[in-house]
Amino acid sequence: MKSVAEIGEDGLIERLLSLCPPAHEDLVVGPGDDCAVIDFSRDEWQLLKTDAVVEGVHFAAEEDFRRVGWKAMARVVSDFAAMGGEGRQYLVTLGVPREMAVARLEDLYRGMLDCLGRFGGQLVGGETSRAAEGSGLWVAISAVGIAKKSRLQRRSTARVGDKILVTGRLGGSIAGKHLDIEPRVEQSLWLADQGFSTAMMDLSDGLAKDLPRLAKVSGCGYRIDLSRVPCSAGCGPEQALNDGEDYELLFTVASDQVERLQREWAGRFPELVLTDIGEMVEFGESMNITGGWDHFSSQS
Repeated sequence: MKSVAEIGEDGLIERLLSLCPPAHEDLVVGPGDDCAVIDFSRDEWQLLKTDAVVEGVHFAAEEDFRRVGWKAMARVVSDFAAMGGEGRQYLVTLGVPREMAVARLEDLYRGMLDCLGRFGGQLVGGETSRAAEGSGLWVAISAVGIAKKSRLQRRSTARVGDKILVTGRLGGSIAGKHLDIEPRVEQSLWLADQGFSTAMMDLSDGLAKDLPRLAKVSGCGYRIDLSRVPCSAGCGPEQALNDGEDYELLFTVASDQVERLQREWAGRFPELVLTDIGEMVEFGESMNITGGWDHFSSQS
């Protein structure tokens, strides 16, 4: 009997999903993208998302819990943005050690509300449970969002010949960057409204993990120039590929649109670097990069 460490996170998800019955017809996008998408109204899709952060896995016990709260909420906000959408209602479930100081949980909520105050949405409810003896705090967030039908972004729609671009600089999450992530909401909505992006996701598990995922579901391969991958200060290509929790946008653009995109981007978002790192190719011509974050790998 195989363990989850042997098959990894993606293998585990595939095994569990194989047990699920066929989706109902109102499900537009199911498992495998940043959010599930439901046919909601004539003009909008409904987006569903859940996410969790766990003490000892996503943050250290001694961290500032206001920053932890920001991170917990910003991860969900980022996933909505990667689909060309915005969050509306959020539910928070906590698993709390009995000995935890109440003031720390108040700081956690302040951080979550800071994020919603910045990007919109309401905290409308949740659940609180005692964490198991010896375990730390865990925070699970479930949320509902919307996306205009003209704006929806998916991972599975990249095309051979499209260029691959990333926002910002990658790497450095291990040094603390992961607590101050900045969801690229304005940028993703602008890209979708302008019609530039052909496929999109956010970088949660590292470029080395997420780019192959996007290519696989699009039925393509990929080739990137490692020397062009934008690195955070103090980081090299290895960290940029593997650290994860960048929460920058990874997206594809038709090759004949890149020059115009770069020009308009520089005028609209002058403080955020945008880098063309490669292109989508036929599946059999793909390079192979491995690494990134896996919850169950012995290296993670």
